[in-house]
Amino acid sequence: MESLQAAIRCGVDAVYVGARQFSARASAKNFDDIALKEAAKLCHLSDVKLYLAVNTLVFDDEFPALDHLIEVMADAGVDACIVQDFGVAAYLKRRIPTMPLHASTQMTIHTVGGLEMAKKMGFCRAVLARELSCDKIAELCKAADALGIEIEVFVHGAHCMSVSGQCWISAGMGGRSANRGRCAQPCRLPFTADPKIKDAHALSLKDMCLVSHVDKLCEIGVSSLKIEGRMKRPEYVAAAVTAYRTALDGGKPNISELQSVFSRSGFTDGYFTNQRKAMFGMRGKEDVLAAQVVLDNLRKYYQKPRKIVCLNAKFTLYPNEPSSLRVSDAEGNSRTVTGAVPQTAKNRPTDLEQLRKQFEKLGDTIYSCGEVSAETDGKTMLPASELNALRREAVAAMDYFRIEKHTPHHQTVPVIENIVSSKKLDLTAKIRLQIRSLKQLDKLDDLTNEIEYLLIPLNLVSQYMATKQSFSPERCIVIPPRFILGETDIIHMLKSAKNNGFTRILCNHLGAAALGEKIGMQLHGGLGLHYSNSWCSSDFPFANCEDDVVSPEMINNITGNSAFGSMRLGTFAYGKLPFMLTRNCPIQAQIGCAKCEHVLHDRMGKNLFVDCTRYEDKPDYSEIFNSIPIWLADKQNLLRNASFILLQMSDEEPEEVHDIVKSFLSNGQLYRPNEYCRGLHIEHLT
Repeated sequence: MESLQAAIRCGVDAVYVGARQFSARASAKNFDDIALKEAAKLCHLSDVKLYLAVNTLVFDDEFPALDHLIEVMADAGVDACIVQDFGVAAYLKRRIPTMPLHASTQMTIHTVGGLEMAKKMGFCRAVLARELSCDKIAELCKAADALGIEIEVFVHGAHCMSVSGQCWISAGMGGRSANRGRCAQPCRLPFTADPKIKDAHALSLKDMCLVSHVDKLCEIGVSSLKIEGRMKRPEYVAAAVTAYRTALDGGKPNISELQSVFSRSGFTDGYFTNQRKAMFGMRGKEDVLAAQVVLDNLRKYYQKPRKIVCLNAKFTLYPNEPSSLRVSDAEGNSRTVTGAVPQTAKNRPTDLEQLRKQFEKLGDTIYSCGEVSAETDGKTMLPASELNALRREAVAAMDYFRIEKHTPHHQTVPVIENIVSSKKLDLTAKIRLQIRSLKQLDKLDDLTNEIEYLLIPLNLVSQYMATKQSFSPERCIVIPPRFILGETDIIHMLKSAKNNGFTRILCNHLGAAALGEKIGMQLHGGLGLHYSNSWCSSDFPFANCEDDVVSPEMINNITGNSAFGSMRLGTFAYGKLPFMLTRNCPIQAQIGCAKCEHVLHDRMGKNLFVDCTRYEDKPDYSEIFNSIPIWLADKQNLLRNASFILLQMSDEEPEEVHDIVKSFLSNGQLYRPNEYCRGLHIEHLT
């Protein structure tokens, strides 16, 4: 609550808060039911919007708790919800249709197609991925304006190394899921591309700061500037909000103070300026000491409310009638209250000077004193105590009026529960093989008929067509980039692939789904869409997908896989889980591409596989994989409800790929990796 007050008093227009469940900052001091209602009143008094973060993955058995939260947010008058989970978005639209929805940055929206799909799904605002340049944001703002959807951009705060919504490193390393609001930030620990330098922090970026670009952001059409601050102390909130409010108002923000209160070896604007050098940093002792110097002064910023409303006052004092006070603001809003009957003055009647003196005592309120006038016979007096009581009652009446005026009223709608079919669509789970290089197909000739689909990266399709084809194009699913930098080029490549018979596309984000739909390809859902509950099937992109791989974080993601409607659901059964999707390659940044051995070493001696995807000369993005694979070939009984199982290759050699596929065809009898794990929710299995 103190941080909320700091934000309001320093000049925000809106605040995101979390409830006790379903917030991406689960370890923050989030708001319970009563506190959420108080927070809404506090915000709406100052005409500040209150947005509720419902931005984690939600499992089916948690929807009763989500229902309770929906009733609370409706009663409190929340202005909008920010959402990551597609199923939650679909449910909210039906359950509380008047609630505006914001697409979280966890949805990885970074293309025009992604915006189009967000609009189609009913979102009124999209929070863009943090890894975009000014030119790219400008392009998306132009598209958003035509679509009638708002753009929100992160301008200040912690930089995740991974593209938001595409990170499993915390879940994979320690069981604390970022997609469930419990990120342990293992990326801030030592990682190195050079084993000789053990104390390097190759996955730790400096904090973002775009305060010097505020004018440009406004110019290109950004609707909302977002400051990350729900895990920070009130002094940080005050410093950041003050700096950006000052910049928006045309002043010069105190950058030194802003950096002192919290930074990691300074700030970076590398993604925005497209200058991605020197973006890495850690919070050191000098950063901590710098904060101690400025905290006392920062507390002064939010000790009293901002004076945001000028109140005019008109007193009426006549004998034998209750006194009254009418207060009004510049917008014509007014409230009138009555008080004690004035007395006949024995000495000095109450005059205008005294009325002004008492009304000016507006103290810790949002109001300042405007014009004070009076109707009186000039012979009456009202004691100062009664004048003060009138003022307090008038202020309370205006407070109540403002809160009501700025509070939206929502009606909740009963929703028929989704019924998940227990009917098995397939007698045996089909095998799907995802490759990362064409050589991984070299030893598969005798097994190709046992594989339902080959999943092949789009940038390998033309090369694949020029070689001996192990799988016909009809049995292939093309994988577009997990982060698309040039939609036009990707559209051209997809059209070319389709003309050659490739009619299926894997969708790891909304942008890919949009392109596939435009070109007329059959959509298949990937890990990046986070299928986590049965409600996902009821809305785009899943409603248009033939099937989907369920989230590896989904409780009972293997034993619980059954079909919803016509949706076929599959399980990630083999592969090194993609821990991170990064726009800033940690190996390139530390030792350069020439020395790259595709390995990142952690402090425990594990070697993470790192590989980049290139559609031009420079890497578009890098992917960081777990050091050991998930292995479920010997757990066929747990795969029985899956319509298909996904075997995802990363750095496996051709012989190993052959042995892995054959092992899944023989209940894990013929091959087993030297090291393996069982997945994010079944670690207890042996």
